[in-house]
Amino acid sequence: MIALGSDHGGLALKVEIKKLLLERGIPFEDCGTDNGDSVDYPDFGEKVARKVSKGEVEKGILVCGTGIGMSIVANKFPHVRAAIVTDSFMARMAKEHNNANILVLGGRVLDNDGAREMVSTWLDAAFEGGRHQGRLDKIALIEKELYK
Repeated sequence: MIALGSDHGGLALKVEIKKLLLERGIPFEDCGTDNGDSVDYPDFGEKVARKVSKGEVEKGILVCGTGIGMSIVANKFPHVRAAIVTDSFMARMAKEHNNANILVLGGRVLDNDGAREMVSTWLDAAFEGGRHQGRLDKIALIEKELYK
C-alpha cells in the first residue's frame, strides 16, 4: 500500500500518479488534498509521513509545488527517508542507495510524463544493501538518539 499526499500545487500531478498506480494495479490511499483550494503542505505531508513512520504503509509519495516543503516535513519523522527527485536517475538512486520510502515530486517543476517515469523507476528499483545498509544504520542511530 502506498500513501499519497499533495497540496494544491501538487494536486494535478498527484492525479496523474494515481492513474499510473491504477494502471499498474498498485493499491494506494489518497490522504488529500482533493481540490484546488489553497492548503498548507505540512498538513498533508504529515499524514503520509506519519503512516510510513508507524509502518501503517510501506511507501509514500508526496507532491507539492517544488517538492521542497514536503521533503522537509516528511524527513522530520523517524524511520522516514524521503527523497525529492527531479529525474529518473535520482529516483533509482533514492531506492537503490538510500532505500527511500517516500518519493517527493514537484508538481510545478515536472511534467506528467517525466514524473510517471520517475515514479515507475522508483517503484521498480530495489535497495542494494551492502555498504548502503551501513549508511542507513548510521542514520538509524542518529534517529535513536534524537527520538528517545
